[in-house]
Amino acid sequence: MVESWLTELLKGIGKVFLNPLLYWSFILIVIVGYKRIRQERKQFGVKIFDVFSEWKKTWIISLLAGLFISLLNLGLGIVLSYESILILGIVVILLSISFRLSLLSASYTMGITFLIVLLSPLLLQFQTFLGVKSFTEIDLTGIVILLSIFLFVEAILLNNVKREETFPELSMSDRGIWIGQHRLKKLSLIPFFVLIPSGMITPFAPFWPYFSIGDESYSIILVPFIIGFDYVVRGSLPQDAARRISKSVHILGLVILLLALGSIYISWLSLVAVLIAIIGREFINYKHRAEDKNSIPYFNPVAAGLKVLAVIPGTPGDRLGIQVGETILKVNNQEINSVQGLYTALQESGAYFKIDVLNDEGEVRFVQSALYEGDHHELGLTFAGEPYRK
Repeated sequence: MVESWLTELLKGIGKVFLNPLLYWSFILIVIVGYKRIRQERKQFGVKIFDVFSEWKKTWIISLLAGLFISLLNLGLGIVLSYESILILGIVVILLSISFRLSLLSASYTMGITFLIVLLSPLLLQFQTFLGVKSFTEIDLTGIVILLSIFLFVEAILLNNVKREETFPELSMSDRGIWIGQHRLKKLSLIPFFVLIPSGMITPFAPFWPYFSIGDESYSIILVPFIIGFDYVVRGSLPQDAARRISKSVHILGLVILLLALGSIYISWLSLVAVLIAIIGREFINYKHRAEDKNSIPYFNPVAAGLKVLAVIPGTPGDRLGIQVGETILKVNNQEINSVQGLYTALQESGAYFKIDVLNDEGEVRFVQSALYEGDHHELGLTFAGEPYRK
Protein backbone atom coordinates (compact mmCIF):
# COMPACT_ATOMS: atom_id res chain seq x y z
CA MET A 1 0.00 0.00 0.00
CA VAL A 2 2.71 2.49 1.04
CA GLU A 3 4.84 1.55 -1.95
CA SER A 4 1.92 2.13 -4.30
CA TRP A 5 1.27 5.58 -2.82
CA LEU A 6 4.92 6.60 -3.07
CA THR A 7 5.19 5.35 -6.65
CA GLU A 8 2.06 7.20 -7.75
CA LEU A 9 3.15 10.31 -5.85
CA LEU A 10 6.47 10.46 -7.70
CA LYS A 11 4.74 9.81 -11.03
CA GLY A 12 2.23 12.55 -10.22
CA ILE A 13 5.00 15.06 -9.52
CA GLY A 14 6.64 14.19 -12.83
CA LYS A 15 3.38 14.68 -14.74
CA VAL A 16 3.17 18.33 -13.68
CA PHE A 17 5.89 19.08 -16.24
CA LEU A 18 3.55 17.86 -18.97
CA ASN A 19 0.94 20.45 -18.00
CA PRO A 20 1.17 23.55 -20.26
CA LEU A 21 -0.41 25.65 -17.50
CA LEU A 22 2.85 25.40 -15.52
CA TYR A 23 4.84 27.07 -18.29
CA TRP A 24 2.09 29.52 -19.16
CA SER A 25 2.03 30.73 -15.54
CA PHE A 26 5.67 31.86 -15.74
CA ILE A 27 5.12 33.51 -19.12
CA LEU A 28 2.07 35.28 -17.70
CA ILE A 29 3.97 36.53 -14.65
CA VAL A 30 6.73 38.02 -16.82
CA ILE A 31 4.35 39.67 -19.32
CA VAL A 32 2.15 41.19 -16.59
CA GLY A 33 5.21 42.56 -14.81
CA TYR A 34 6.73 43.90 -18.02
CA LYS A 35 3.50 45.71 -18.98
CA ARG A 36 3.33 47.31 -15.54
CA ILE A 37 6.96 48.47 -15.69
CA ARG A 38 6.31 50.09 -19.08
CA GLN A 39 3.44 52.04 -17.55
CA GLU A 40 5.52 53.03 -14.51
CA ARG A 41 8.26 54.41 -16.75
CA LYS A 42 5.69 56.21 -18.90
CA GLN A 43 3.92 57.86 -15.95
CA PHE A 44 6.74 58.35 -13.43
CA GLY A 45 9.90 58.14 -15.52
CA VAL A 46 11.27 55.31 -13.40
CA LYS A 47 10.72 51.64 -12.66
CA ILE A 48 9.16 51.35 -9.21
CA PHE A 49 8.84 47.57 -8.72
CA ASP A 50 10.61 44.69 -10.43
CA VAL A 51 9.04 42.36 -12.96
CA PHE A 52 8.10 39.62 -10.47
CA SER A 53 6.42 41.87 -7.91
CA GLU A 54 2.91 40.58 -8.63
CA TRP A 55 4.15 37.12 -7.69
CA LYS A 56 6.35 38.04 -4.73
CA LYS A 57 5.30 37.25 -1.17
CA THR A 58 2.62 34.82 -2.31
CA TRP A 59 4.79 31.68 -2.18
CA ILE A 60 4.29 30.75 1.47
CA ILE A 61 0.51 31.14 1.27
CA SER A 62 0.46 29.28 -2.05
CA LEU A 63 2.50 26.34 -0.77
CA LEU A 64 0.53 26.06 2.49
CA ALA A 65 -2.74 26.29 0.56
CA GLY A 66 -1.53 23.65 -1.90
CA LEU A 67 -0.57 21.36 0.99
CA PHE A 68 -3.94 21.81 2.70
CA ILE A 69 -5.88 21.24 -0.53
CA SER A 70 -3.77 18.16 -1.34
CA LEU A 71 -4.44 16.63 2.09
CA LEU A 72 -8.13 17.40 1.68
CA ASN A 73 -8.25 15.84 -1.79
CA LEU A 74 -6.34 12.71 -0.81
CA GLY A 75 -7.99 12.36 2.59
CA LEU A 76 -11.56 12.67 1.35
CA GLY A 77 -10.82 11.04 -1.96
CA ILE A 78 -11.82 13.82 -4.36
CA VAL A 79 -11.33 12.35 -7.83
CA LEU A 80 -11.04 14.44 -10.98
CA SER A 81 -10.72 13.10 -14.49
CA TYR A 82 -8.03 13.97 -17.00
CA GLU A 83 -10.75 15.66 -19.05
CA SER A 84 -11.77 18.03 -16.27
CA ILE A 85 -8.13 18.92 -15.51
CA LEU A 86 -7.53 19.56 -19.22
CA ILE A 87 -10.61 21.78 -19.48
CA LEU A 88 -9.57 23.69 -16.36
CA GLY A 89 -6.13 24.39 -17.84
CA ILE A 90 -7.62 25.56 -21.15
CA VAL A 91 -10.11 27.84 -19.36
CA VAL A 92 -7.38 29.40 -17.21
CA ILE A 93 -5.15 30.04 -20.24
CA LEU A 94 -7.99 31.53 -22.33
CA LEU A 95 -9.13 33.83 -19.53
CA SER A 96 -5.58 35.01 -18.86
CA ILE A 97 -4.69 35.78 -22.49
CA SER A 98 -6.16 39.27 -21.96
CA PHE A 99 -3.69 39.66 -19.02
CA ARG A 100 -6.57 40.84 -16.83
CA LEU A 101 -5.82 39.18 -13.52
CA SER A 102 -9.35 39.91 -12.29
CA LEU A 103 -10.57 37.07 -14.52
CA LEU A 104 -8.41 34.55 -12.68
CA SER A 105 -10.66 34.26 -9.64
CA ALA A 106 -11.68 30.65 -8.99
CA SER A 107 -15.30 31.82 -9.35
CA TYR A 108 -14.63 32.26 -13.06
CA THR A 109 -12.00 29.63 -13.86
CA MET A 110 -13.47 26.71 -11.90
CA GLY A 111 -17.03 27.97 -12.38
CA ILE A 112 -16.72 27.98 -16.17
CA THR A 113 -14.95 24.60 -16.04
CA PHE A 114 -17.90 23.21 -14.06
CA LEU A 115 -20.42 24.54 -16.61
CA ILE A 116 -18.45 23.11 -19.55
CA VAL A 117 -18.18 19.71 -17.86
CA LEU A 118 -21.87 19.78 -16.97
CA LEU A 119 -22.96 20.62 -20.51
CA SER A 120 -20.42 18.42 -22.32
CA PRO A 121 -22.63 15.30 -22.53
CA LEU A 122 -25.28 17.36 -24.34
CA LEU A 123 -22.77 18.99 -26.66
CA LEU A 124 -20.88 15.79 -27.47
CA GLN A 125 -23.75 13.42 -28.12
CA PHE A 126 -23.77 14.25 -31.84
CA GLN A 127 -20.11 13.35 -32.44
CA THR A 128 -17.97 10.22 -32.10
CA PHE A 129 -14.47 11.64 -31.75
CA LEU A 130 -14.65 12.19 -27.98
CA GLY A 131 -16.26 9.75 -25.59
CA VAL A 132 -19.32 11.09 -23.78
CA LYS A 133 -18.90 8.62 -20.92
CA SER A 134 -15.68 10.25 -19.69
CA PHE A 135 -17.58 13.50 -19.13
CA THR A 136 -20.61 11.94 -17.43
CA GLU A 137 -18.39 10.28 -14.81
CA ILE A 138 -16.92 13.53 -13.46
CA ASP A 139 -17.71 14.36 -9.85
CA LEU A 140 -19.21 17.87 -9.86
CA THR A 141 -19.44 18.21 -6.09
CA GLY A 142 -15.68 17.81 -5.80
CA ILE A 143 -15.13 20.66 -8.28
CA VAL A 144 -17.42 22.97 -6.27
CA ILE A 145 -15.67 22.11 -3.00
CA LEU A 146 -12.35 23.01 -4.62
CA LEU A 147 -13.90 26.26 -5.91
CA SER A 148 -14.90 27.27 -2.39
CA ILE A 149 -11.47 26.45 -0.96
CA PHE A 150 -9.74 28.51 -3.63
CA LEU A 151 -12.03 31.44 -2.80
CA PHE A 152 -10.77 31.21 0.79
CA VAL A 153 -7.20 31.24 -0.52
CA GLU A 154 -7.98 34.30 -2.64
CA ALA A 155 -9.42 36.06 0.42
CA ILE A 156 -6.29 35.23 2.44
CA LEU A 157 -4.04 36.59 -0.31
CA LEU A 158 -6.08 39.81 -0.36
CA ASN A 159 -5.97 40.14 3.41
CA ASN A 160 -2.18 39.78 3.38
CA VAL A 161 -1.50 42.56 0.88
CA LYS A 162 0.89 44.95 2.60
CA ARG A 163 0.99 48.70 2.34
CA GLU A 164 4.09 48.73 0.17
CA GLU A 165 2.93 45.95 -2.18
CA THR A 166 0.36 47.78 -4.31
CA PHE A 167 1.11 49.46 -7.60
CA PRO A 168 0.71 53.22 -8.17
CA GLU A 169 -0.83 54.82 -11.23
CA LEU A 170 -1.91 58.26 -12.37
CA SER A 171 -5.44 58.93 -13.52
CA MET A 172 -7.40 61.95 -14.75
CA SER A 173 -10.19 62.86 -12.31
CA ASP A 174 -13.67 64.07 -13.20
CA ARG A 175 -12.47 67.57 -12.33
CA GLY A 176 -9.74 67.38 -14.95
CA ILE A 177 -6.76 67.08 -12.61
CA TRP A 178 -4.22 64.28 -12.29
CA ILE A 179 -4.71 62.15 -9.19
CA GLY A 180 -3.11 58.98 -7.88
CA GLN A 181 -4.59 55.52 -7.60
CA HIS A 182 -3.32 52.07 -6.71
CA ARG A 183 -3.83 48.59 -8.06
CA LEU A 184 -4.37 45.67 -5.72
CA LYS A 185 -2.83 43.09 -7.98
CA LYS A 186 -1.45 39.63 -7.25
CA LEU A 187 -0.82 36.45 -9.20
CA SER A 188 -0.31 33.18 -7.36
CA LEU A 189 0.60 29.69 -8.56
CA ILE A 190 -0.86 26.99 -6.30
CA PRO A 191 0.25 23.38 -6.88
CA PHE A 192 -2.04 20.70 -5.44
CA PHE A 193 -2.38 16.93 -5.64
CA VAL A 194 -5.60 15.26 -6.69
CA LEU A 195 -6.67 11.70 -7.47
CA ILE A 196 -7.35 10.61 -11.02
CA PRO A 197 -8.85 7.32 -12.28
CA SER A 198 -6.68 4.30 -13.06
CA GLY A 199 -3.52 3.53 -11.13
CA MET A 200 -1.95 1.41 -8.42
CA ILE A 201 -3.83 2.96 -5.47
CA THR A 202 -6.81 0.98 -4.27
CA PRO A 203 -9.44 1.99 -1.66
CA PHE A 204 -8.23 1.50 1.92
CA ALA A 205 -11.59 2.14 3.61
CA PRO A 206 -15.26 1.67 2.67
CA PHE A 207 -15.87 5.43 2.57
CA TRP A 208 -12.78 6.20 0.46
CA PRO A 209 -12.77 7.75 -2.07
CA TYR A 210 -15.85 9.68 -0.97
CA PHE A 211 -16.13 11.71 -4.18
CA SER A 212 -15.51 8.90 -6.65
CA ILE A 213 -16.31 8.67 -10.36
CA GLY A 214 -16.66 4.91 -10.54
CA ASP A 215 -13.16 3.48 -10.99
CA GLU A 216 -11.67 0.93 -8.62
CA SER A 217 -8.06 2.14 -8.66
CA TYR A 218 -6.46 5.57 -8.72
CA SER A 219 -3.28 7.51 -9.26
CA ILE A 220 -2.11 10.95 -8.12
CA ILE A 221 -1.36 13.98 -10.24
CA LEU A 222 0.11 17.35 -9.30
CA VAL A 223 -1.95 20.17 -10.80
CA PRO A 224 -0.69 23.78 -11.10
CA PHE A 225 -3.48 26.29 -10.58
CA ILE A 226 -3.37 30.07 -11.00
CA ILE A 227 -5.23 32.58 -8.85
CA GLY A 228 -5.21 36.29 -9.63
CA PHE A 229 -6.98 39.50 -8.72
CA ASP A 230 -6.77 43.11 -9.81
CA TYR A 231 -8.64 46.05 -8.26
CA VAL A 232 -8.25 49.77 -8.87
CA VAL A 233 -8.34 51.77 -5.61
CA ARG A 234 -8.46 55.54 -5.54
CA GLY A 235 -10.85 56.39 -2.67
CA SER A 236 -8.90 54.92 0.26
CA LEU A 237 -5.60 53.39 1.27
CA PRO A 238 -5.23 50.25 -0.87
CA GLN A 239 -4.68 47.91 2.09
CA ASP A 240 -7.96 49.11 3.65
CA ALA A 241 -9.81 48.28 0.43
CA ALA A 242 -8.07 44.89 0.38
CA ARG A 243 -9.43 44.07 3.86
CA ARG A 244 -12.98 44.97 2.84
CA ILE A 245 -12.85 42.92 -0.35
CA SER A 246 -11.24 40.01 1.50
CA LYS A 247 -14.13 39.90 3.96
CA SER A 248 -16.67 39.73 1.12
CA VAL A 249 -14.75 36.96 -0.66
CA HIS A 250 -14.54 35.00 2.61
CA ILE A 251 -18.31 35.16 3.00
CA LEU A 252 -18.82 34.11 -0.63
CA GLY A 253 -16.46 31.17 -0.14
CA LEU A 254 -18.39 30.06 2.96
CA VAL A 255 -21.71 30.19 1.12
CA ILE A 256 -20.29 28.14 -1.76
CA LEU A 257 -18.82 25.57 0.64
CA LEU A 258 -22.16 25.09 2.41
CA LEU A 259 -23.95 24.65 -0.92
CA ALA A 260 -21.23 22.23 -2.09
CA LEU A 261 -21.71 20.10 1.02
CA GLY A 262 -25.45 20.24 0.47
CA SER A 263 -24.98 19.01 -3.11
CA ILE A 264 -23.74 15.69 -1.68
CA TYR A 265 -27.40 15.02 -0.90
CA ILE A 266 -29.14 17.31 -3.42
CA SER A 267 -27.10 17.22 -6.61
CA TRP A 268 -28.54 20.31 -8.29
CA LEU A 269 -27.19 22.50 -5.47
CA SER A 270 -23.77 22.21 -7.11
CA LEU A 271 -25.08 24.17 -10.11
CA VAL A 272 -26.67 26.72 -7.77
CA ALA A 273 -23.32 27.08 -5.98
CA VAL A 274 -21.44 27.79 -9.22
CA LEU A 275 -23.96 30.36 -10.40
CA ILE A 276 -23.84 32.12 -7.04
CA ALA A 277 -20.01 32.01 -7.16
CA ILE A 278 -19.95 33.81 -10.52
CA ILE A 279 -22.76 36.27 -9.75
CA GLY A 280 -21.40 36.88 -6.25
CA ARG A 281 -17.93 37.61 -7.60
CA GLU A 282 -19.40 40.09 -10.07
CA PHE A 283 -21.37 41.74 -7.26
CA ILE A 284 -18.24 42.09 -5.11
CA ASN A 285 -16.44 43.75 -8.04
CA TYR A 286 -19.38 46.07 -8.72
CA LYS A 287 -19.75 47.01 -5.05
CA HIS A 288 -16.07 47.91 -4.79
CA ARG A 289 -16.13 50.01 -7.97
CA ALA A 290 -19.28 51.86 -6.85
CA GLU A 291 -17.98 52.61 -3.36
CA ASP A 292 -14.59 53.65 -4.67
CA LYS A 293 -16.10 55.92 -7.33
CA ASN A 294 -18.29 57.67 -4.76
CA SER A 295 -15.35 58.30 -2.40
CA ILE A 296 -13.14 61.37 -2.44
CA PRO A 297 -9.83 60.46 -4.14
CA TYR A 298 -7.36 59.62 -1.38
CA PHE A 299 -4.30 60.63 -3.39
CA ASN A 300 -5.73 63.98 -4.46
CA PRO A 301 -3.24 66.88 -4.34
CA VAL A 302 -3.48 68.42 -0.86
CA ALA A 303 -3.42 72.09 0.18
CA ALA A 304 -0.34 71.73 2.39
CA GLY A 305 2.46 69.29 1.69
CA LEU A 306 2.79 66.34 -0.67
CA LYS A 307 0.94 63.05 -0.19
CA VAL A 308 3.16 60.05 -0.95
CA LEU A 309 1.78 57.90 -3.76
CA ALA A 310 4.57 55.30 -3.77
CA VAL A 311 7.97 54.55 -2.25
CA ILE A 312 10.57 52.94 -4.50
CA PRO A 313 12.16 49.94 -2.73
CA GLY A 314 15.78 50.38 -1.67
CA THR A 315 15.77 54.20 -1.83
CA PRO A 316 16.40 56.64 1.04
CA GLY A 317 12.65 57.12 1.48
CA ASP A 318 12.22 53.37 1.92
CA ARG A 319 15.07 53.17 4.44
CA LEU A 320 13.55 56.05 6.41
CA GLY A 321 10.25 54.22 6.73
CA ILE A 322 8.15 56.77 4.83
CA GLN A 323 4.91 55.05 3.89
CA VAL A 324 2.35 55.27 1.12
CA GLY A 325 -0.41 57.72 2.05
CA GLU A 326 1.67 59.82 4.43
CA THR A 327 2.20 63.53 3.72
CA ILE A 328 5.54 65.34 3.51
CA LEU A 329 5.00 68.72 5.23
CA LYS A 330 8.47 70.21 5.65
CA VAL A 331 12.12 69.61 4.78
CA ASN A 332 14.51 71.27 7.25
CA ASN A 333 11.62 73.47 8.44
CA GLN A 334 10.84 74.64 4.90
CA GLU A 335 7.19 74.12 4.00
CA ILE A 336 6.72 71.92 0.94
CA ASN A 337 3.94 72.50 -1.59
CA SER A 338 5.40 71.06 -4.81
CA VAL A 339 7.68 68.29 -5.98
CA GLN A 340 10.16 70.84 -7.25
CA GLY A 341 10.11 72.54 -3.86
CA LEU A 342 10.84 69.23 -2.14
CA TYR A 343 13.88 68.47 -4.26
CA THR A 344 15.16 72.05 -4.04
CA ALA A 345 14.98 71.86 -0.24
CA LEU A 346 16.84 68.53 -0.28
CA GLN A 347 19.62 69.91 -2.47
CA GLU A 348 20.02 72.87 -0.15
CA SER A 349 20.06 70.73 2.98
CA GLY A 350 23.70 69.74 2.75
CA ALA A 351 24.80 66.36 4.10
CA TYR A 352 21.84 65.97 6.48
CA PHE A 353 18.12 66.57 6.24
CA LYS A 354 15.07 66.42 8.50
CA ILE A 355 11.56 65.79 7.21
CA ASP A 356 8.22 66.45 8.92
CA VAL A 357 5.81 63.64 7.99
CA LEU A 358 2.06 63.64 8.67
CA ASN A 359 0.94 60.05 9.35
CA ASP A 360 -2.48 58.34 9.05
CA GLU A 361 -3.54 59.42 12.54
CA GLY A 362 -2.93 63.09 11.76
CA GLU A 363 0.19 63.22 13.91
CA VAL A 364 3.49 64.71 12.77
CA ARG A 365 6.61 62.60 13.10
CA PHE A 366 10.16 63.52 12.21
CA VAL A 367 12.62 61.51 10.15
CA GLN A 368 16.20 62.54 9.59
CA SER A 369 19.21 61.08 7.88
CA ALA A 370 22.33 61.80 5.92
CA LEU A 371 22.51 61.72 2.16
CA TYR A 372 25.24 59.15 1.69
CA GLU A 373 27.54 59.08 -1.28
CA GLY A 374 25.82 57.29 -4.12
CA ASP A 375 22.34 58.30 -2.98
CA HIS A 376 20.38 60.31 -5.48
CA HIS A 377 19.27 63.71 -4.22
CA GLU A 378 15.72 62.45 -4.61
CA LEU A 379 14.21 60.32 -1.86
CA GLY A 380 12.65 57.68 -4.11
CA LEU A 381 9.11 58.95 -3.56
CA THR A 382 6.40 59.47 -6.18
CA PHE A 383 3.44 61.81 -5.94
CA ALA A 384 0.22 62.51 -7.80
CA GLY A 385 0.62 65.03 -10.58
CA GLU A 386 1.11 65.28 -14.29
CA PRO A 387 2.75 62.27 -15.95
CA TYR A 388 6.49 62.28 -16.52
CA ARG A 389 7.73 64.13 -19.58
CA LYS A 390 11.19 63.63 -21.03
